[in-house]
Amino acid sequence: MQFPASLLDGYESFRAGRFAAERERYRLLAERGQEPETLIVACCDSRAAPETIFGAAPGEIFVVRNVANIVPPYRPDGEFHATSAALEYAVQSLRVRHIVVLGHGRCGGIKAALDPDAEPLSPGDFIGKWMELLTPAAEAVSGHPGMTNAERQTALEQVSVRRSIDNLRTFPCVSILEDKGRLDLHGAWFDISTGELWILDPATGEFARHEES
Repeated sequence: MQFPASLLDGYESFRAGRFAAERERYRLLAERGQEPETLIVACCDSRAAPETIFGAAPGEIFVVRNVANIVPPYRPDGEFHATSAALEYAVQSLRVRHIVVLGHGRCGGIKAALDPDAEPLSPGDFIGKWMELLTPAAEAVSGHPGMTNAERQTALEQVSVRRSIDNLRTFPCVSILEDKGRLDLHGAWFDISTGELWILDPATGEFARHEES
């Protein structure tokens, strides 16, 4: 079985381009380790890579991606929790100063949560249980009168960001540092079709489009 040719082509381009231009940066990162200031919780969607959206250089952001960019509630039950483990590592070992929950438009996971029959998303062994984290919010949005399907989808994508921020605060390592002013929580939503970034206003709970300078 051959390794994907497209990946090898991309690697060779990276070696000849970015790596060659930033060789010293990579060397220092290898020697000193990483010291990112920001953790971004993002979706697995191949169209919404945080490193691309924010033009991040190697070592600048620590990223954890999962289906629908969900932060689960704190639950130290002895089971396997990948997102929670990455969050704990970023906060306690890397000592990040910011956590950003990044949602995005046209999210397949969100669409499936609104209408399980709309996407060929099998409950399988794991995905169905994971998406249950959004069930109460999905039911509330689905029952909202006067909204189109597209508006319901955007609404749930943004509600999911807010709920994930609430869930972040159930983690003692997060809430303690936030109360001490040593950790800030943020929400954002990226529109794939327009490239617009919308930022959550913590005072109003609403998203506002970022106006470029």
